[in-house]
Amino acid sequence: MRGSCRPTNRIAGAAAGAETGHLLRVTDEVSEQLAELQLTLGEGPCPDAAAGGPVLSSDLRGAEAVRCWPVFAPAARQAGAAAVFAFPLQIGAIRTGVMGMYRDRPGSLTDFQLGDALVFADTATMLLLDSADQADGDRAAGIGPGGQPTDLAMHGAEIDQATGMVTEQLGVGMAEAFVRLRAHAYADDRRLGDLARDIVARRVRLSPDLDETGDFPG
Repeated sequence: MRGSCRPTNRIAGAAAGAETGHLLRVTDEVSEQLAELQLTLGEGPCPDAAAGGPVLSSDLRGAEAVRCWPVFAPAARQAGAAAVFAFPLQIGAIRTGVMGMYRDRPGSLTDFQLGDALVFADTATMLLLDSADQADGDRAAGIGPGGQPTDLAMHGAEIDQATGMVTEQLGVGMAEAFVRLRAHAYADDRRLGDLARDIVARRVRLSPDLDETGDFPG
């Protein structure tokens, strides 16, 4: 069983609920793909867990998974996941993110595995809270927030920067800009991070119409 950890920090100035979900740590390529899919599609176990409690889906082929995540479920299966589990990282009212896990075969977590996952989630929550006190030292060492690897930190920064650029291109607020960015990535069958990178590099500019994506003028 593998996993990923996806904090739910908001874009500065975004409306309530407009969370970008920066990726903090992954254990393999499938975990990264699952996190990217959820960020692009806006559906999946991690967004649901961020809004409520643990989400346990033992079979992505099941009717309930398909009903809850009609786009994510088949895409996740194609990426290599057969079951997914997500746990909010929180203490009381303080929420720091979501820990997502997957299995490559259908099946529920055993009581022992579920207990371990809850312990891991509590530990990750404490580490993320403690990391706030080490932010200055981390930046000096070239490490992102909470020990985030620099490549993943840059990935999140590019999405934030691209969202800000889209607000200017389309004349909309940050929350709507992120929705538009996500919609274009989905319509073009691209990873959100790849589209954001092209926007930041001024290779792509979004137009008001979903089906019109053109070159960024020099």
